[in-house]
Amino acid sequence: MGLIQTLLATLVTLGILVTIHEWGHYWVARRCGVRVLRFSVGFGKPLFSWRGKDQTEYVIAAIPLGGYVRMLDEREDNVPPEWQGQAFNTKPVLQRIAIVAAGPLVNLLFAVLAYWLLFVVGTSVVIPKVGELRPGSPAALAGMQSGEEIKSINGFRVDSWDQVNLRLAALIGDTRIIEIEAAEPGRSERRYQVALNDWRVDLERESPVSALGFIPWRPDVAPVLGQLLDDGRAAQAGLQTGDRIVSLNGEPVASWQWLVEQVQQHPERSLSLGIERGDRELVLDVTPAARAGEDGSVSGFIGAGVQTPEWPDEMLREIRHGPVTALVMGVERTGQMIMLTLDSIRKMIVGIISVKNLSGPITIAKVAGDSAASGLETFISFLAYLSISLGILNLLPIPMLDGGHLMYYMIELIRGKPVSEQVQLLGLKIGMFLLFSLMALAIFNDLARL
Repeated sequence: MGLIQTLLATLVTLGILVTIHEWGHYWVARRCGVRVLRFSVGFGKPLFSWRGKDQTEYVIAAIPLGGYVRMLDEREDNVPPEWQGQAFNTKPVLQRIAIVAAGPLVNLLFAVLAYWLLFVVGTSVVIPKVGELRPGSPAALAGMQSGEEIKSINGFRVDSWDQVNLRLAALIGDTRIIEIEAAEPGRSERRYQVALNDWRVDLERESPVSALGFIPWRPDVAPVLGQLLDDGRAAQAGLQTGDRIVSLNGEPVASWQWLVEQVQQHPERSLSLGIERGDRELVLDVTPAARAGEDGSVSGFIGAGVQTPEWPDEMLREIRHGPVTALVMGVERTGQMIMLTLDSIRKMIVGIISVKNLSGPITIAKVAGDSAASGLETFISFLAYLSISLGILNLLPIPMLDGGHLMYYMIELIRGKPVSEQVQLLGLKIGMFLLFSLMALAIFNDLARL
């Protein structure tokens, strides 16, 4: 069922984002008087097709990893004399710029709409209360205390750990003093000066929140199983969701974290688990499978997850605004994500952020499935983020992408004549090399994560 859900979530995600992207091109092209021959969602063999009143062929194709809008163009088609005024290449350069830019811009506008919807309907977030501080971390050295709620970072108010994470992510690689305001319940806010010195974060292993030294407050997690992998060692040993693990090798289980640590320390070594299942007490033997880490270490795992604990009401915050305020906040959030995405690309190029963080279709599918399983609110937020990423990626000045075409048209606008076909052909080869290299790296990273 998990695989089916992941596939459906991926198809819905790509279907929505590709359709609105190509619709942007299509809508502006039609407004500019360009004849659109085909509007395709997906590549390859058409699965369904029909012809609209505007004589455009609408297609849903077999490979759902993109789409395209094919417009009448004298460079590709034999254009009848009576249709020449409807060919894309005959349009003024400003209209061609508008048509090409429309796809990515619609992706960015969609993100604004998605965030607006979330802010109007209301989102439930966890208050950014510090549970513990990692000794020797920047936050601990600044004197921050456990039990405090983070109120702002460099003057920007934060209402959740997600917002804290976003604000800190923008500071990766910086050497500077940042100001964090925090307060304990019922007390006035205190300001802390946190020193960053070429602050690096291994995003494969930790979040900016944990790298700065924060361990978020969490409710007590009882050692009760909430998820099991079908082919995991726990399921094979007879464990079931809802089981409470009370002992390990005769020793009482104090916490879920302690149990995890013990399992990790005993790869391929049998463990005796004392189980409470309803009103019955059982003893089951399970042997953790061995898993090798990137550093060569080996740890054990049994393919089991803990039952999600209930959050107390005082730790949750509802964020809801009126339509106008929500629109302003939607624009602000989209702008923040755009700047963070561009800054992350820059930092990846100069080596501040590892290229291991580049993700491909496998990771997108996994996150799509996980976000769909987490609820509509999480899925819409993921759609907004991915739509921004798609819009920014397509605006990069790389031939083959919309940004590459925009680069050529901007040059044409400045010099008064089109870029030569020889230069465009060379750019196409360079663009293909860059895109295929990035795709190969992203897929390699995906497989490495698996």
